[in-house]
Amino acid sequence: MDDTLLLLLTAALALVVGLAAGWAGLSAATRRKLAREQGFFGLPDGSECVLVTHRDSASAQWSIPRHDALALLGLASVIENCGAHPEVAPHDTGLQGFGARTEFCVGDPTAHRRLAAHMANLLPGVAVHPGDATGAGRGALTVGGTTYRLEPGAVEYVLLARLTAGEGGRPVFLAAGQRPVTHRAAVRHLVRNRSRLARRYGADGQFALLLKVVNSQAYGPDMVELVADVSKAALAPAETKGQHRATA
Repeated sequence: MDDTLLLLLTAALALVVGLAAGWAGLSAATRRKLAREQGFFGLPDGSECVLVTHRDSASAQWSIPRHDALALLGLASVIENCGAHPEVAPHDTGLQGFGARTEFCVGDPTAHRRLAAHMANLLPGVAVHPGDATGAGRGALTVGGTTYRLEPGAVEYVLLARLTAGEGGRPVFLAAGQRPVTHRAAVRHLVRNRSRLARRYGADGQFALLLKVVNSQAYGPDMVELVADVSKAALAPAETKGQHRATA
């Protein structure tokens, strides 16, 4: 065997070994990323989860409002990627307690019974205002001593939370917003930033993020700003008297 052929064989072998090592490293990284995502969402392969949303009041049949339906579609790819199986349920249907399976609860806490109950039990530091007799102030959120009021189409707020409680330890994700477009915006934020959130909070962490949707009348759910991580204030018992709690 001459030197040229030997060099070619050596180079080919090195290339094959390098490709195999690269493929193995990429596969391992992909598996780690999937495992981190499954842990963050509480969705191991073959598990079940429930997506709880409003009924569409404009329809005589059981149907989901448009923005909520689009929000759930945004979650569908994540659930499928984790190898889990979803169930969709209306907010006013009797469901089991939390913790046994992952739950995504999306909607307006002044009208969504399940969401309101979760907020009252798991986010005692957040007050949701029902508004006066004319409806003014409805949906305003008070957390950490600051009240965030709705300016329809201009400035709207939504609370995105990951909470753990109950037997089983599976998380509950809340997207509690002032208008339907904010629910969709919160879910988009969760899906787009899931890797970063998983690295920051891990599989056991809880958080509550206050998001602001800017100029939805022009941009829909696309313009979203993080106002603050309000986890500490939201998870702490409310101290201010006279606030209206979200009720089931």
